[in-house]
Amino acid sequence: MPSPILYNSLDSLPPSWNFLIRGYASGDAPKNAIRVFCRMRKEGVAPNNFTFPFVFKACATCLALEEGKQAHADIFKFGLDCDVYVNNNLIHFYGSCKKVLDACKMFDEMPVRSIVSWNSVITACAQNLWSRDAIRKFVKMKDFGFQPNETTMVIMLSLCAQIGNLGLGKWIHSQLIERGMTLNCQLGTALVDMYAKSGDLGHAKLVFDRMEEKNVWTWSAMILGLAQHGFGKEGLELFLKMRESFSVFPNYVTFLGVLCACSHAGLVDEGFRYFHEMEHRHGIRPMAMHYGAMVDILGRAGNLEEAYNFLMDVPFRPDPILWRTLLSACSIHNANVSDGLVDKVRKKLLELEPRRSENFVIIANMYADAGMWETATNVRRTMRDGGLKKRGGESCIVLEGSIYQFFSGCCSKDDHESIKLLLDGLNLHMKMVSSL
Repeated sequence: MPSPILYNSLDSLPPSWNFLIRGYASGDAPKNAIRVFCRMRKEGVAPNNFTFPFVFKACATCLALEEGKQAHADIFKFGLDCDVYVNNNLIHFYGSCKKVLDACKMFDEMPVRSIVSWNSVITACAQNLWSRDAIRKFVKMKDFGFQPNETTMVIMLSLCAQIGNLGLGKWIHSQLIERGMTLNCQLGTALVDMYAKSGDLGHAKLVFDRMEEKNVWTWSAMILGLAQHGFGKEGLELFLKMRESFSVFPNYVTFLGVLCACSHAGLVDEGFRYFHEMEHRHGIRPMAMHYGAMVDILGRAGNLEEAYNFLMDVPFRPDPILWRTLLSACSIHNANVSDGLVDKVRKKLLELEPRRSENFVIIANMYADAGMWETATNVRRTMRDGGLKKRGGESCIVLEGSIYQFFSGCCSKDDHESIKLLLDGLNLHMKMVSSL
């Protein structure tokens, strides 16, 4: 692929505009693909159905909404608005830019669809957590004569993992079995990830053990799942087993799982050892998530000063998540709010997120726990005067395939009164039973 440095001298390059756009869009310089397309239009060269898919791909990667919309208008000028290949990539573009309604509208208006069209619109809904719409599209496929393929199933399993809908995930698994789909590496990994993130580690391990072929993502999903649900030692044992196989090498997700496992197992020294192994042994430069895991390891162990010093030495500006992790650790370990550490962490966090109500709530609660009621009141007053409100508690249940959300203090449900009466009855019944 030509170097971006040569971009300004396009006249000296072969007149293969599509080759340039495709190369840049598929590489590390997607913005250059958009620039080449704009230059192409200025030169009066007519794009075709091989041009636009990669233009939309580049716009999706860069989240270049306006440029993508302009290219969308161009497809009508060149009579490509009915091209299924172009429209599939247009759906992907709108979904990537979080314009789900536009993606669904494009899909609904397509005169001809393919299985890729269905997968594209389901992906657009799923990656933006429009779970009900994704499920509806998945169910309606059969009505239009399309059968879900391996990609469709992976998309749906990923959605189940994101929203934690174990029941739906199990149903998707049953569909895999019913359709006789081979449990290859991609499908197996998606299943392991779904079960692990949904807390069903038994089924996750069962699928993992039955897979004939595993890659680094399969191992990482299982290790991370064990670690996140408190099975730190088991996660580390699985990591050592992976290394002993000599066929799979860890990546950045694997080490996130390893560090998470060390945190839950209280293994501070091992956490530091694996953290340094990442770069010095495996050539993986630690990312913000890995530094956050190290702060969590130190914070859970009560090494608060060490965690603060570790944060001050990171090779980038720590983001609010890192400071909030440390502040939460200070709260858990009842750190002395007068010793200076809590105050320093508080200042760092409020500098970065002066409008986040959760930060003020954590800080006020810490002062209240320390008996510093006046200071706690002042923090809450500052929060109130700034127009900040504490986000209400939220919970959800899955019933007969539908997700129902409930918010603290919300009485908007039509059947609120009947629900309240039912809960009052249950409460009275439990009191009667407990008194026996």
